[in-house]
Amino acid sequence: MEQAIAWGVIVIGFVLPLAHVALSPRAGSWRPPSDSRCPFGPRMGWVVLVILLGPIGWIMFISSRRRMGPKNN
Repeated sequence: MEQAIAWGVIVIGFVLPLAHVALSPRAGSWRPPSDSRCPFGPRMGWVVLVILLGPIGWIMFISSRRRMGPKNN
């Protein structure tokens, strides 16, 4: 039983948020902006935040998407 709880925490707390950020069309591009000196794009930055912070990084990602407003097409 303890193993199932541990796996549940790992999957729900880290794998699902990581998949959401990696697959979300609103996370930005994988490539950095052309005028940037950073080798990583915005999406990679969000992936790193979710890896390091887990659910807190995912909450930060969700709240930043809300502040950006609806996507303009």
